[in-house]
Amino acid sequence: MRVGIAGLQWMIFMIAAAIVAPIAIADLYQLSAADTAGFMQRTIFVLGIAGLLQGLLGHRLPIHEGPAGLWWSVFTIYAGFIGVLYTSNIEALQALSGGLLVSGVFFIILAVSGFIGVLAKLFTPTVTFVYLMLLVLQLSGSFIKGMFGISADHAKMDPWMALLSAIVIIATFAFGRSKIMWLRQYSVIFSLILGWGLFLVAGKAPHVSEAHSWFDMPKLFAFGPPTFDSGVITTAIFITLLLITNLVASVRLMETIVAGNKPSDSSRYKRGGLISGVNQLLGGGFSAIGSVPISGAAGFVSQTGQKSIKPFLIGCLLVIGITLFPPIMNVMSALPAPVGYAVTFVLFSNMVVMALKELKNITSGEDNAYLVIGISLMVGVGVMFLSPTATQGLPAAVIAVLNNGLIVGSVFAIILEQFFLFREKVTK
Repeated sequence: MRVGIAGLQWMIFMIAAAIVAPIAIADLYQLSAADTAGFMQRTIFVLGIAGLLQGLLGHRLPIHEGPAGLWWSVFTIYAGFIGVLYTSNIEALQALSGGLLVSGVFFIILAVSGFIGVLAKLFTPTVTFVYLMLLVLQLSGSFIKGMFGISADHAKMDPWMALLSAIVIIATFAFGRSKIMWLRQYSVIFSLILGWGLFLVAGKAPHVSEAHSWFDMPKLFAFGPPTFDSGVITTAIFITLLLITNLVASVRLMETIVAGNKPSDSSRYKRGGLISGVNQLLGGGFSAIGSVPISGAAGFVSQTGQKSIKPFLIGCLLVIGITLFPPIMNVMSALPAPVGYAVTFVLFSNMVVMALKELKNITSGEDNAYLVIGISLMVGVGVMFLSPTATQGLPAAVIAVLNNGLIVGSVFAIILEQFFLFREKVTK
């Protein structure tokens, strides 16, 4: 019973965190209501399978998969190429499906070659601190806007949404620190249900859309056969290298929570990389958004204390199952976005604590480490303030990177730290 409820909690959390990306991208590509529903179904279906494969065969940690921010950026950029490089929105989506397939193959090659294991060693406490802080800083703006009801269609703050979101945040903190064990373990599901109820009473919850069928299997190559061109291939290869950074950071962070002080399992990164490659292939095959292990899972586990892999696997199975039933999927999609943002806000607050704890693990070269942190945070946060128009005209892969302060700052931290380590060796 308890495991089942914990699995249900994982399911709701995974879906709540995943529904925004496919809806936003479908709007960019001006897909019909039916195509939007199919795109969302296929994306969440792939995310469920991706998490299940990672939990069973990959890194074997309770880390859910979500739409990769880098792929989201690439989809957004390629929407601007419609009418320029591509004659229609469908042609652009076919090219992106091809890019995901290329990414999958390249991911597998890098995993087999051992490259991912080498990169994992570069994620020292200094780099991990920078990554976590930039992750929280990058997402904090989206959380606040989401909780205030600010969106592309609604530029002004909604005071009622802000008030209800504040209540959900307070409740989530209270549930997560309750002395009652079952309340603490299922704090996320209680918070989501409470928030959903409040928004329903206030008339702020979206309506449940009508389903046209009771059962529907996700379709392979829904937009047609994938296409390949030099631009999308180059972009896919570059994006894959950066996605590995997300994979390594998420695995390393969750491993410290689940395994504690036990020795790290070095084979996790190779297995996780292989399955990540398979997951990119699934994304391309099902014409969905590419997935990546989400670092925010560490905040979820820290909040609930649910470190077992079994509830997570049940949650993945439930996610896969409900995507096959459009009426249920439509109900889940009606979860108010501000509620999801409010709960996730609390989970990411826990990640700030984790980041600060990483500082205690810096045992040598503190001055250099703090300098690396200072410069990398300035670079990463500075990139976050770049206007999207500032990078127009550059290659798609470069734009995707310069629109992501998390990646720029993290890579900068790795390079800087390795430079200082190399200089120390030379001067000795």
